[in-house]
Amino acid sequence: MRFDLMTLFPEMCERVLGESILGRAQDKGAIEVHTHQIRDYTLNKQKQVDDYPYGGGMGMVMYAQPIADCFRAVCEQAGTRPHLIYMSPQGAVLTQQKARELSQRANICVLCGHYEGVDERVLDALVDEQISIGDYVLTGGELPALVLIDCIARMVPGVLSDEVCFTEESHFSGLLEYPQYTRPAVWEGRPVPEILLTGHHANIRKWRREQSLLRTLQRRPDILEKADLTEKEREFLRQHAGPAEGKNGQNDE
Repeated sequence: MRFDLMTLFPEMCERVLGESILGRAQDKGAIEVHTHQIRDYTLNKQKQVDDYPYGGGMGMVMYAQPIADCFRAVCEQAGTRPHLIYMSPQGAVLTQQKARELSQRANICVLCGHYEGVDERVLDALVDEQISIGDYVLTGGELPALVLIDCIARMVPGVLSDEVCFTEESHFSGLLEYPQYTRPAVWEGRPVPEILLTGHHANIRKWRREQSLLRTLQRRPDILEKADLTEKEREFLRQHAGPAEGKNGQNDE
């Protein structure tokens, strides 16, 4: 899978994406990541990419021209027109389901805005969709773009060691992930749940599923409505539904 980033800070993006799992995924060819400096496509000597907005107001707006020319270069280099995403707080909020859908694409290009955003005309002409990573505003689109790419790339075959590395995680199945433990078996008087030490895989799978159901009920009951549950699991939740509990087992007031 190929990712292209159009940005004013390519070095920042390369530094993050070249590390750890995504760095190794690039080394072995599971994904490609290419960064493109938007300033390289300006037509002025100063490499200026922004100007004051028509109608007045605070801040600066990025020109349409360098962004459009940069994207045309991306298309030429990729040999196809990538799916173009603009990171924006006005976009649809990123979900695991959206990331799964995007992971099926062969080419994705991400536009990182800055200042007060970009000229609306380039969005209308070129952008396929806008995505937000949450209902808040950042100083630029690079951090959201890195979050998006990480979220998508880890589901690309060959990036993680096994598909189960992400299929059992929070949100993938519509539930939050069950609690995890490692050595030692007892830490500062807190033991690992005994079921995990039995080696009985069927019982462990049952316990983990129940823990996922309970954790989702306690922390994110809103996503249970869309979860794919059996009638037995729904009955299990009804039996455990009750007042929200605090960290110490006491009802929050």
